[in-house]
Amino acid sequence: MSRLYLCHCSLVLSDRVLEDAALLVEDGVIAAIGPASGKGAVEVDLGGQTLLPGIIDLHCDALEHEVEPRPNVHFPLEFACAQADQRNACAGVTTVYHAIAFANEELGVRNNAFAAQVVAGVNAWRPHGLVDNRVHCRYEVTDTAAPEVLLPLIEGSAMHLFSVMDHSPGQGQYKEMAAFRRFLSRKYHRTEAELDALVQSKVEGARGALDRARGLVSAAIAKGVATASHDDDSLAKVANMRGLGIGISEFPINMGAALAARESGMVTVFGAPNILRGKSQSGAMRALDAVQAGLADCLCADYHPATLLAAVFQLPALAGISLPEAARLVSANPARAAGLKDRGEIAVGKRADLVSVAKIQGQARAARVYSAGRLAYASGSSHA
Repeated sequence: MSRLYLCHCSLVLSDRVLEDAALLVEDGVIAAIGPASGKGAVEVDLGGQTLLPGIIDLHCDALEHEVEPRPNVHFPLEFACAQADQRNACAGVTTVYHAIAFANEELGVRNNAFAAQVVAGVNAWRPHGLVDNRVHCRYEVTDTAAPEVLLPLIEGSAMHLFSVMDHSPGQGQYKEMAAFRRFLSRKYHRTEAELDALVQSKVEGARGALDRARGLVSAAIAKGVATASHDDDSLAKVANMRGLGIGISEFPINMGAALAARESGMVTVFGAPNILRGKSQSGAMRALDAVQAGLADCLCADYHPATLLAAVFQLPALAGISLPEAARLVSANPARAAGLKDRGEIAVGKRADLVSVAKIQGQARAARVYSAGRLAYASGSSHA
């Protein structure tokens, strides 16, 4: 039996913090909180550091940037997956849903054939990961070709979360056509003629989009895959998404949409980068306002894994909430949303996904990260 005794830490439970506490882990599972001793176990003195449940990130598209750091510059998938895995481990993320977009040919790596290869790459890397690497497939609803690629992935249990998104200009993230064109021109170096063709294809692809989304969402639900919508911007959009059976609302654009999602029984997800920057990159609502209004259930990395841990430690001062409340936004609540019953909190019987946190010049930094009781990352010269 593998036994680990973590002691002299501030232990963040779901509803309180235990000072100078200890934790016993046996075979990757939390066996006891506050045991009198850890006799027979490997002892790690955390020296007063804060011990949190491992972070669960429902949406991170940073892997796409590891695969394609610049337009048409691609790295091997094994290398990209290994790099993303390491970045998540040192950020305290012990369960990550790599967001992989299926959007035909419109956004670099986000074309269907390439995206399917990335999904296969993540699943091939999973047995070797420092942390639990999972797949979040994102479907651009104006893409008429993606369903024939996505359905086999759903049926083959190749994904763990499925979301629908619509980046058509005039709604959602891109209220204005000019903003949409600027984004594509700047990031993907599209010419005016290419932008015209892309916009036209989106207009044409909008026909039948809801029916295609309905079929894919139904298939995902039947396989027990969690489902999400993206950039909900109105009560009508929320109602449509909830009507499909979708349970998660990612990045509601405004307070009205966030409230409607919550009232309909959906779990809301906002970006941790938005918390740190104090604003949305696309002009949507501030995540901090959602937290303060009690309308944010989860935070995700979106595109920057390291922001999650930083947001947890900044939110008590920014939003007037407790550290356990802040921690739940990145642990217990995402676990519930994704149907992960074995993790998400420091409790007896739960998987020992743990992050010890040191404060250095006011910055929260992961010092040790355990995935199912196994050391996935240690800063400095620590080896236990």
